[in-house]
Amino acid sequence: MKILFTVGGSQAAVFGVAPLAAAARNAGHEILLAADEPLMAAAQSVGLPAVCITPERMRYGQDAMTATVRIDALLELTRQWSPDLVVGGLSHVPRVLAARLKVPYVRHIWHIAPMARRDRTAVAELQPQLERLGLGELPAPDLFIDLCPPSLRPPGAPAARSMRWVPRVSQRRVEPWMYTRPEGRRRALITAGTRNLLLDTPGASLRRLVDELTGAGVEVLIAALPEAAERYGEQLGDVRIGWIPLDVVAPTCDLAVHHGGATTAMTLINAGVPQLIVPDNGYGKAVAEAVSGFGAALLVDRNRPPAGQDPDEVIVAGCREILDDPRYAERTRAVAAESAALPTPDEVLREIEALAAR
Repeated sequence: MKILFTVGGSQAAVFGVAPLAAAARNAGHEILLAADEPLMAAAQSVGLPAVCITPERMRYGQDAMTATVRIDALLELTRQWSPDLVVGGLSHVPRVLAARLKVPYVRHIWHIAPMARRDRTAVAELQPQLERLGLGELPAPDLFIDLCPPSLRPPGAPAARSMRWVPRVSQRRVEPWMYTRPEGRRRALITAGTRNLLLDTPGASLRRLVDELTGAGVEVLIAALPEAAERYGEQLGDVRIGWIPLDVVAPTCDLAVHHGGATTAMTLINAGVPQLIVPDNGYGKAVAEAVSGFGAALLVDRNRPPAGQDPDEVIVAGCREILDDPRYAERTRAVAAESAALPTPDEVLREIEALAAR
């Protein structure tokens, strides 16, 4: 079987779909990952065969990647490599492609944020493309795979086939300090993902947090882009900063402070690490609300700090609370166990194979 995986947005989309794509490839199926130019490096880092669908003029900042351009790029790809099944994510463009090709469509996402209104709007905006391609009403996905543990799914979420989260991030050489706990010390990880240089770029509050944690005897790791390590490393005191493989380091941590990214949050949950989340956008806030609502994290909204309180002090106090109260770790381990009991990518692949065999 030939399966076309499509992703857009950030590197997190590549890391999220990689376990299922790898399972399909290991089972002997032909796969291709269709993605934009900025995601090519991430695809290469996890060993997936990827095709860039960004037109050359757009790689140099000209024009914008509209639905029309994206659909046409995918159609051109499938004229050369015709799939038996299409797997997509948040965007509904791959759903249009599958309808045009008359092949099964699988939606594969982490459904933790309410999306019903967004989905209705997105589908309505694609109506001109349906008419252009001679299609009627856009059919529902043949299978909806959700990576979110059931306990964290939003109310009213559509029925889905749950799948176990398998951590996958870019890999390089791993050093012993990454997979071993520091003797006699607790360890905290701070990260802002791959979109930002640092969690609070570039204010004094991050240094304050680092000083508070190290002063309490906690070892601090900061997973950050190379340019952040070069620019801010000396300013942040006694910390390790730079590329850090989250999937390897997470099991050695007692606390994580981050921006609310899906890949970050679920990789930490998978390792049983309680979190303090400072969301940098609406999606991150939805992640923070779900995980904190389960009791596995604390949410600090910089835009709405508690009355009369300094947001930076709220963050520091929240870290102290998580480290001192074992209930956060207990709740995190509970949702980790729930996730671990879900069907693996190999098991879900059998259902996908059945779809194509109809």
